[in-house]
Amino acid sequence: MVRYLLRRLVFLLVSLVLASIVLFVLLRMLPGDPANALTSVGASPEQIAAARHSIGSDQPLPQQFTHWIGQLASGDLGTSFVSSLPVGPEVSQRLDVTVPLTLSAFVLAVLVAVPAGFVAAYKKNTWYGALLSGVSQLGIAVPVFWLGMILIAVFALNAGWLPSGGFPQDAWSTPGEAIRSLVLPVVTVALVMSASLIRYVRSATLDVLDSEYLRTARALGSSFGRAMWRHGLRNASVPVISVLGIELASTLLGAVVVESVYALPGLGSMLATGIAQHDYPVIQGVLFVSTFGVLIIGFVADLVQRIVDPRLRGRLSGGGVR
Repeated sequence: MVRYLLRRLVFLLVSLVLASIVLFVLLRMLPGDPANALTSVGASPEQIAAARHSIGSDQPLPQQFTHWIGQLASGDLGTSFVSSLPVGPEVSQRLDVTVPLTLSAFVLAVLVAVPAGFVAAYKKNTWYGALLSGVSQLGIAVPVFWLGMILIAVFALNAGWLPSGGFPQDAWSTPGEAIRSLVLPVVTVALVMSASLIRYVRSATLDVLDSEYLRTARALGSSFGRAMWRHGLRNASVPVISVLGIELASTLLGAVVVESVYALPGLGSMLATGIAQHDYPVIQGVLFVSTFGVLIIGFVADLVQRIVDPRLRGRLSGGGVR
């Protein structure tokens, strides 16, 4: 396990370096000049050249990349071209919105999807089992922004129970208002996520219900509940854990849509503003932090899988079992 952890940590560092290279190259390939965000319409070539010099975009690309890597190595995400403020503290402040939104929606989705997926599999020949399967299929096809607007119309505009958007300026200093602001966004993300998770939980449960070891345990006198708890739960959870990691990572990366619908000052809105202004440090900082979060989620999911399934603990990095 120690060797595995060391290999995974090396892989994590290499992935971060490769991600930084890809981010840097792709941003420089996008059309548009970041100096335009610093100058007025009709600026002279001298003014544009001065703006490029002030932000360093007139330097050779290898020099710009070396400078950025050096900043990352020291824990500095750079300085915004537009606001001239450090990107790191701004990202940290935005995480106070994005992280609670993502984690709360993830927990709620799991609490809904796991029992619903099990019932959909165990009672697949009943009307409510078929209904759960149908609802999950429908939920996958529903766009998250459309669902968000429906929830705003019903619970915010018509009922007036919850705010339609925004976040308190003092953030979590007033936890009650902050929580109320996140209720609808969390429910929106959780409903879409749970619809996908129900399918995977149902599929994993069906595989267990049809397995030889479960039938053998029942034939030896174990009750269905005891056989599922001792033999079926662990086997069903292994593929689901991988899907949970993917869903959590995609929710973190896809927060821009929900944050735009509900006008939340999270990483998604910060990224959208940075793209509109060609603010390279902001874009690089947000995407680098998001990429790091995704890699950590994948690392944790893989580790949990190995803890749950002993068969994976002896697997070599290149495949096979010792």
